[in-house]
Amino acid sequence: MRKEKITIVLPAYNAAKTLEQTYAAIPKDWVDDVILVDDASSDATVELSRSLGIYTVVHEKNLGYGGNQKTCYAQALARGADVVVMVHPDHQYNPASIPELVRPIIEGTADAVFGSRMIIRSQAIAGGMPYWKFFGNIFLTKIENSVLRLSLTEYHSGFRAYSRKALEAVPHTYYSNNFVFDTEMIVGLKIAKLRIKEIAIQTKYFPAASMIGFLSSLRYALSISWVMLRYLDGAYNLRSQ
Repeated sequence: MRKEKITIVLPAYNAAKTLEQTYAAIPKDWVDDVILVDDASSDATVELSRSLGIYTVVHEKNLGYGGNQKTCYAQALARGADVVVMVHPDHQYNPASIPELVRPIIEGTADAVFGSRMIIRSQAIAGGMPYWKFFGNIFLTKIENSVLRLSLTEYHSGFRAYSRKALEAVPHTYYSNNFVFDTEMIVGLKIAKLRIKEIAIQTKYFPAASMIGFLSSLRYALSISWVMLRYLDGAYNLRSQ
């Protein structure tokens, strides 16, 4: 019997087509609380979430991917979470891996655990990852590992588990509201000297799954480069950005 409260957070934007499938796949015996934060969707995400009995928080205006996560984590901590797992409600990541994701935190061997598509690279291609995204992931990860002196297989997965300790130690409320937020979280974990582990996961790419396009990915790559430069310049610390 575990004593830790495990909370799932679903950062949602126009997720009505895939939310129910994602929620059904969550292993309920491993989860104590589910929170959906809707980032001003224009579809029926909010109505569907509430009909499923999910605790639902709604942004009056769109705050972006990072801004959504900030609300997710604030809500989870306020509701007593010991472990917080981010699951994208587009069903690209399989929630069945949640037990494996949270186990190292429960056992005290990690402060954050990331599901990596790139531990077994052939599975990423088999799941439909575009080749430009595949090679871009490898290239950016090499740069980030070189700068941060880590040995992660990827920095860009959105399937993550954080301990309460990690979320309280890393000043994530000062980070970007955009997609680069995930990379800034890793920078914060590095500076705080917290332990990161990875597990191998499979993903699937399909029309209803959310994915930023090529041009947006180029802007994302430039944002990551800017974060790395700011890290080298000492811009990040444990109090603020």
